[in-house]
Amino acid sequence: MTRRLLSFLLLVAVAAYAADSEYIRSTEEWRERRARNLVAETSWLALIGRHALPSGEHTVGSAEGSAIRLAAGPARLGVITRAPDDRVTLALADGVDAKIDGTDARAAELVHAGEKPTYVRFGTVNFHIMKRGDELFLRVRDAESPRRKHFAGLDWYPVDAAWRIEAQWVPFASPRTVPITNVLGQTSQEPVHGKAVLTVAGRALELLPLTEGDELFFIFTDETAPEETYGAARFLYAKATQDGKIVLDFNRAYNPPCAFTPFATCPLPPKENRLPLRLTAGEKNYPGAH
Repeated sequence: MTRRLLSFLLLVAVAAYAADSEYIRSTEEWRERRARNLVAETSWLALIGRHALPSGEHTVGSAEGSAIRLAAGPARLGVITRAPDDRVTLALADGVDAKIDGTDARAAELVHAGEKPTYVRFGTVNFHIMKRGDELFLRVRDAESPRRKHFAGLDWYPVDAAWRIEAQWVPFASPRTVPITNVLGQTSQEPVHGKAVLTVAGRALELLPLTEGDELFFIFTDETAPEETYGAARFLYAKATQDGKIVLDFNRAYNPPCAFTPFATCPLPPKENRLPLRLTAGEKNYPGAH
């Protein structure tokens, strides 16, 4: 082997090592950002309640006997009313130190349609109304939530570039409808515009994603669950493609909010995304309290 060839092979090896090191570094930085986001005051770990809101008037507060009993906050916060047309209003109790959308209003409508719901804040606690199917709920957060204060960190499989897999993107001639069920047992029919076709450990697989903006959202599970990874599902995002290819980086597969709190309403994977193999990449079971 000539010296020139040896030098070339060394340069190739150095370049490959540098690329691999950069990939590992960027993936670990992404994982660190995920951990930081989970301890933010608005994170899933701050959730302390998910309360059904049926039609009618309901007292709200932390006192025993409240129709909607909060885990934290004033004993008597006020009265919340859901009208037959799903319009929701809140009347605060006298003397309660609370803000409705940052104002001093003592009664107001709680908007829950669109991207900007009305927030009610008192002390370190806040809530807003969310809609799931035909049902309304109070979603309650507390910056002093025990789950947030005692965050146990995240456990991951080691970064392995072999789990960064290029798949074939096969668009459908017209969108297909796939049933997606959440942990509340509610099922919605969601459009799917194509499928990712890939080979893992010599096995041909297909995954169906939902579309979120310019990204593809995969909800899946595999045979590492539930012993090593969260039993219900894991999530993975990938960039939509125009060239017939899509990169699925399973090193960035992560747990849904339901892995950290019983108050989230996570979607479950469609049957097509229940993979018949061990996918030893990405986030493992959360080591802290659920």
